[in-house]
Amino acid sequence: MTTKKLRWGILGTAGIAKRSVIPGIQQSQTGEAAAIASRNLEKSRETAAQLNIPTAYGSYEDLLSDGSIDAIYIPLPNHLHMEWSIRAMEAGKHVLCEKPIALNAEEAQRMADTASRTGVHLAEAFMYRHHPRYERLKEIIDSGEIGGVRGIHAAFTFNNAGDKGNVRYRREWGGGSLYDIGCYPISVARLILGAEPEAATVHALISPEHDEVDMMASGLLEFPGSVALTFSSGMWAAFRNPLEILGSDGWIEVPGAFVGDQHFIVHTKDGVREEKPQELNAFALEIDDFARTVWGEQTARFTPDDAVANMKVLDACLKSAYSRERVLI
Repeated sequence: MTTKKLRWGILGTAGIAKRSVIPGIQQSQTGEAAAIASRNLEKSRETAAQLNIPTAYGSYEDLLSDGSIDAIYIPLPNHLHMEWSIRAMEAGKHVLCEKPIALNAEEAQRMADTASRTGVHLAEAFMYRHHPRYERLKEIIDSGEIGGVRGIHAAFTFNNAGDKGNVRYRREWGGGSLYDIGCYPISVARLILGAEPEAATVHALISPEHDEVDMMASGLLEFPGSVALTFSSGMWAAFRNPLEILGSDGWIEVPGAFVGDQHFIVHTKDGVREEKPQELNAFALEIDDFARTVWGEQTARFTPDDAVANMKVLDACLKSAYSRERVLI
């Protein structure tokens, strides 16, 4: 176990930070949750006390000026991701930014360019892909055990529609299910196939009750080789997050593709088996991968270019959802 620690500052007190990422930092081998900032000092002090974080700041600027902080985690609303990621990088901090990394690919590219210019590490916080079960899934596919991949289906839905004051339901702030959770199926299909889609078609439930954001979306992404991802994302539907990888000779079911139980089921011509990877904290694994990249112990598993590419697909999905047209990527 490593003895050195990457000192993290948390820019905001969002639920995802308090429930998952800060505990992930604290359970990691490499990270230390050293400071937290809010625009409300009382709120940051309360969160710091709850989570045993030694320093609390009453402004984001104060955190960025703390020379003892190595890296910044940004769980702010989507429309603030670019601004504060760039400000953090300009201050010499490495940045882990919540997904989606930006509001569009142009913003994401500006962030990637800043990371390159300032020489810091920038990563998008898709924690699920740091769990070794995804390497195992790719290993099974590459072995030919389920034959050639013919299609992928993924979904991520939950019902929070009653909370109409939620930031997810502010369209100008990057609200809607595609931004919030549709980005996961997009990401996982790109990861599994190792390719970029060529076109997107999305049908969505646009809700006047929720500032005209997409509360439910059903989509089709066309990948090279006549392989497709069909997906759904929703914030006004029952909770689920499955993944199915269909091959010519078998298929793989992942009941909890992004959160929850980490087992999966492999169907082949020889029968059915369940694989139960070690239950690991994907958030802690993400923190460890980040630190080891910063320290030069490994190359970045997921680069800022990957985040830009994911945003290009998300841009096309959003355009299709609102125009009801097939969009080339």
